[in-house]
Amino acid sequence: MIIIADGGSTKTNWCLLNDDNKKIYFNTEGYNPYFVTVEYVIESLKKNLPDDLEFEKITEVNFYGAGVHNKEKAAQLKEAFGAVFTHSDIFVGHDLLAAARALLGKKTGFAAILGTGTNTGIYDGDDIVFQIDSAAYILGDEGSGCHIGKKLLTDYLRGYMPEAVRATFWETFKLTPDDIQENVYTKPLANRFCASFAKFVYDNSDNIGYTHNLVKTSFTDFFKNLVSHYPDYQKYELNCIGSVGYNFRNILEEVADEFGMKLGKLIRSPIDDLVKFHIDHPRG
Repeated sequence: MIIIADGGSTKTNWCLLNDDNKKIYFNTEGYNPYFVTVEYVIESLKKNLPDDLEFEKITEVNFYGAGVHNKEKAAQLKEAFGAVFTHSDIFVGHDLLAAARALLGKKTGFAAILGTGTNTGIYDGDDIVFQIDSAAYILGDEGSGCHIGKKLLTDYLRGYMPEAVRATFWETFKLTPDDIQENVYTKPLANRFCASFAKFVYDNSDNIGYTHNLVKTSFTDFFKNLVSHYPDYQKYELNCIGSVGYNFRNILEEVADEFGMKLGKLIRSPIDDLVKFHIDHPRG
């Protein structure tokens, strides 16, 4: 039996694939190594993995995760998974490779993630061969749920939010400016906190013009600061994974068109296509 897992900063989607290729799905929280320790991951896995998981029969774990940007970060997660999946050969890759494999299989192309965070790169059918750093949620991550959430919270704090939207925001969250500042600057996992407000932007209908422009500005920053800096980017289609890109796909297409780029494949989560990739292209 093997496991394939797609880990964002907020949530990890897991699939157990048995010897007959029967799929069993389950979820845990996300394990971005920039925000969680090895010990935290081990305890979380022990607590949240299914009780009936037959660890001794799992021969292979393929984990793709947000924040796995170098060998050091990959080693942290590999150590944590090795302490839990003691009978398994463990592979830890970055989330952009998962996105590319799910979106493109073995074809070349441009792959992007627009979820809690942002990631982009050129894929040659085997690996990511060119990538511009998203700079993470404090310095960058344009177009992400966190970026959209930060814009919303900034408008709320500065009084720029339309009154109808502000009233709904207060009724929904009951957050004071001090509450927001504490969650962003004092409590852990500020990226998840900010990204959680992307759903409010999607659900809110008090001022469609305001929410549309907020998301469009974020996607415009995504193209201006990241996508348009790839050589010959307009020759590619924008293939994208993530709830933000999927839910706001009409606005994403609008901005892509303004930058002379067409949309390709858009999916909310890569897990099904990633499992298919591993069935079609078994490791080893």
